[in-house]
Amino acid sequence: MANSWRISALSERHRALGSKLEDWNGMGTAWTYEATDLADAHEAIRTRAGLMDVSGLKKVHYVGPHAESLLEYATSRDIAKLYPGKSVYATILNDAGKFIDDCVIYRTGPNAFMVVHGAGSGYEMLVRSAQGRQVAVLFDDDLHDLSLQGPLAVDFLAEHVPGIRELPYFHHLQTKLFGCPVMISRTGYTGERGYEIFCKAADAPLIWDTILEKGQPMGIIPCAFTALDWLRVESYLLFFPYDNSEMYPFADQAAGDSLWELGLDFTVSPTKAEFRGGLEHARLKGKERFRIFGVLLEGEQAAAGGDTLWADGKQVGVITCGMYSRLTGKSMAIARMEVPYAEQGCPLEVRGSVNVKAIAHAMPFDDPEKKKRTAKG
Repeated sequence: MANSWRISALSERHRALGSKLEDWNGMGTAWTYEATDLADAHEAIRTRAGLMDVSGLKKVHYVGPHAESLLEYATSRDIAKLYPGKSVYATILNDAGKFIDDCVIYRTGPNAFMVVHGAGSGYEMLVRSAQGRQVAVLFDDDLHDLSLQGPLAVDFLAEHVPGIRELPYFHHLQTKLFGCPVMISRTGYTGERGYEIFCKAADAPLIWDTILEKGQPMGIIPCAFTALDWLRVESYLLFFPYDNSEMYPFADQAAGDSLWELGLDFTVSPTKAEFRGGLEHARLKGKERFRIFGVLLEGEQAAAGGDTLWADGKQVGVITCGMYSRLTGKSMAIARMEVPYAEQGCPLEVRGSVNVKAIAHAMPFDDPEKKKRTAKG
């Protein structure tokens, strides 16, 4: 097991499924299960539903009169537009206008927010910024996050949670599930309609076991963390630092990517006032050194992170994550690519773990209009 300082209340469940609990974000996380093939997990989430423990995400409460102004300056979103029950995906920049973290911000009250951070340094930046302000910061590892994702997730929850079908995308509600107090959020990291169930650590085993027991007739199965890599490739969901220059450094520049390069410029609200790194972000528009873009490979083998892309006799990019889908029969990948070659249909050659022809392909590969995750009813 990983030498981790954060412990999931579901660790014994993960071990029973064959996980060695590899470290992520300081928590022993089920990257894989011996009992469940990744292709089966991918298929379950795309066609039925799968249950994942994503409690390794950093869950932090920011409460007090200055909480809104703290998040307003530190993130890319117009926080004043959030109301209790509404959440938003946001990015966090450094003073140079470069991406350092992404997060989901939940407004839970007039002066209360919960921010779910990934593996970047946004949490540490917010803690420093909170000093001297009327805002309390509580890192909440008792709160566990169980993610039920897939087209049948809403049908399952509708049997146990009144009003869940009416919950819009990026909204959340306080309710009970199997007699336990929970906050259910219509969010996820799969490109499917899905829900995150935030619960007390003491209740996590009961909720996990009951979902799998009652969901068995619907084909709901436990899914390990690595299944998210397959899903995110299809759905254009980036994972810090695995798609970033921290992992794939520039030859002559410090690490740091702009939102324009990552395709995350949409996270800056049109009504956004001044925020940390905002002026530099605006200045960097049109100065992209690369683009995040998709790659469609010939054959049935998946590319590996670090495989190189070639065109016109030179290297023009690097693959950061690849997958092969038996559902679509396609081998797809996310890549960091030189700007002139990040165009639909541009011929490429992949070299490394596989050596095949490919083309540049716009993302997302799956559900480009995002109709699944935003569906009503």
